Amino acid sequence: MSVVLKAKAKRKNIFKLSATFLGSQNSKVAESLFPVSKTILRSCNQLTMVQLSLRWLRLAAGNLLLVLSVLVFAKAFFPYKPFLQGLAQHADYHDGGDTPAPAQFEKIVFMLVDALRSDFVFGEHSGFEYTQSLIRSGVAIPFTAHATSPTITMPKIKALTTGSIPGFLDLILNFAESDTTSTLATQDNWLAQIKQSGKKLIMFGDDTWLKLFPGIFERTDGTVSFFVSDFTEVDNNVTRHVAPELQQPDWDTMILHYLGLDHIGHKTGPRSQHMIPKQHEMDGIVKQVYQAIETEAHLKDTLFVLVGDHGMNDGGGHGGSSSGETSAALVFMSPKLKALEPTFAAPAVPKDEFTYYRRIEQSDVAPTLTTLLGLPIPKNNLGLFIQDFLPLWDVKDQVKILNTNGRELSRLISASYSDFDRLLGEGKCNGKTGQLDKLACIWHSAVLSSLPSEQMRLFSTFSTECQDILTSAATNYDTDSMLIAIIIGTISLVLFATVWVVDGIPGSALYKLLFWALSLSYSGMMIASSYVEEEQQYWYWAASGWGIILLIRELQRGETGSKSMILLVLLRLTRRWNQTGQKHAGAPDITNTFLTNNPTILWALVFFSYTDMFFRLKRNLDTKHSVLVGPVMSISPVVAQLVFSIILLIGTYLVFVRNSGMSGVKVSPLKKLQPFHDLLTVFIATQSRLTNIPLIWFFNVMLLLLDDMKLDSLLQITLTVITMQHVSFFALGNSNAISSVDLSNAYNGVSGFNGIEYGYCEEWDLIIKRKIRGKGGTGD
Repeated sequence: MSVVLKAKAKRKNIFKLSATFLGSQNSKVAESLFPVSKTILRSCNQLTMVQLSLRWLRLAAGNLLLVLSVLVFAKAFFPYKPFLQGLAQHADYHDGGDTPAPAQFEKIVFMLVDALRSDFVFGEHSGFEYTQSLIRSGVAIPFTAHATSPTITMPKIKALTTGSIPGFLDLILNFAESDTTSTLATQDNWLAQIKQSGKKLIMFGDDTWLKLFPGIFERTDGTVSFFVSDFTEVDNNVTRHVAPELQQPDWDTMILHYLGLDHIGHKTGPRSQHMIPKQHEMDGIVKQVYQAIETEAHLKDTLFVLVGDHGMNDGGGHGGSSSGETSAALVFMSPKLKALEPTFAAPAVPKDEFTYYRRIEQSDVAPTLTTLLGLPIPKNNLGLFIQDFLPLWDVKDQVKILNTNGRELSRLISASYSDFDRLLGEGKCNGKTGQLDKLACIWHSAVLSSLPSEQMRLFSTFSTECQDILTSAATNYDTDSMLIAIIIGTISLVLFATVWVVDGIPGSALYKLLFWALSLSYSGMMIASSYVEEEQQYWYWAASGWGIILLIRELQRGETGSKSMILLVLLRLTRRWNQTGQKHAGAPDITNTFLTNNPTILWALVFFSYTDMFFRLKRNLDTKHSVLVGPVMSISPVVAQLVFSIILLIGTYLVFVRNSGMSGVKVSPLKKLQPFHDLLTVFIATQSRLTNIPLIWFFNVMLLLLDDMKLDSLLQITLTVITMQHVSFFALGNSNAISSVDLSNAYNGVSGFNGIEYGYCEEWDLIIKRKIRGKGGTGD
């Protein structure tokens, strides 16, 4: 911009010079200078074009390098993990005529309750009273299963069924709808092992299982997991199958995945009044299944597993790595387990906030279940057999089980480290101190030992060491590529900075200093993970500081400063509206402490907020054409359906703008955009939590105050926008953790379901896919 201004100034001076000479008495001299001035002007124009071209070139190169930096960093952030193809066979883990340990169970009922945190089952205020009675009686063995982050459903199902450790890429795939992006069809897992053995599986509940395991189940009834406003029907659609299926002898594995408890957490939090009744409901299902195992002859060799895929934090969300999110309940139940003579108290006192009984890794479930069912351990399993169940076998088979677990893990070590096979082949301890050398030495010592107890100890140590190595390898990031990405990003930053330095940005030195201070301090803060978790504190502090600067600016102009004072008060209320971050999520705030306990005040604020929003919309529309909004609004029987009528509303607005121009009424660009802003505000409010609607009205008031302050420089506007956009993001209850993603407003405006219309659309979808496949496409 400054380049253009400078060029214009040069042109102006040239024209002044020419006019002076042309107006002088020496017209010949003036005439001789005029071509010179034209030549100078042409040179200035060429110089300006060159400078502008260089500016745009720097900007384009900076943006391209920025994208390249992100791609290189992403490639380094998702590390390679060894992956073994195919399904495991018993022969992979046993030499010659050696046979595996016999199965202890023929059937399994796997009941997964979404977001079943450990204290929900084992705590003093739990609603799982029957389950606790089974624990006390010795027919149920409880654990706290540690779920690694990201603590969301699809990666946790992968961990429970394959024994692998999910990565952050699985977090993205959790929200993918395509079957090809989220399937375990090519990975070894205990469901595929059951299917390969000729047995039948059935599943009722979250349709994530159908995406992960296509073609595995004989009978299914999938439910949608993102309709979090449904606490009841989503579980009733599972429960209605339980009693009839327990009478059927034709299945060997039944999967039940209940979503209602997770939905309650998302919508109202773990301390909701709906939580204990839901726990009683789930406990009733446990009672129904277990009593059927006791009484039905075809279920006598059935193992019943109650498990949570993850927990939840105090705000009801999950996805992060807090103690509440990573602590899930796990209970194995069967009359056969009485032989183990377990002695557990229930309810129990936690060792720390959410650790009840023994803490195991969630990946340990896969090798334990396959061994109990007499199946091979999945090839890519990183879990350890839970040794509490070893007494179910004799000593010889106990050694076999731990040996098999060790062999399976050693195959993954060999796939990751090519030297490991050579070390194992040497057949002795070579005295070296390397990690792999020590591992090989432990294995040789176990094989050569003649004492079963010593063999079991060494095999167990070997498996634990393998698990530690493989787990760390799964999270080993390519630091060299990360460094390259950072260097590329730095070059991009330098290119952007040259645009600032060479061309200049209008504004006082103070605001330039503030801009650089904000940028550099924020960048430095991102280095520490604790600052990332509590980023909202930085922006609340920055916004308050900027508000004080605006107050000083007002006072220097001789104004009262009232607008800045009101802005600071609203910022304080905004800060306390929703507590977020890792440390303060679920702490007392205006939403949970005041509004939820005073519904009358909440609804009054909501009514006032909507009234003001629609009043502004009415006021900013031309009187002649505002009548067009009425019929459109009448299409929506409830406010939530603005989600679907918003396009029609925008169309109405465009008609208004067109008619205004045609009628000769001049409408400024800002005036034309104002109705769209008002419509967008209503749309955002409709898609927000009820308790956040008054907060959105606060944002509108702040916008009006800032508009009245007449910010008169690009830097002032930039600093205001940067701080306020971050404040609004965190104030609405968001954070840098995936657990803060608000799913409570999914399907807003959906008043019903039309099976005929849905079936018609689905039929055409299948026809189109078949046509695509016929032309060589995949159909996905």
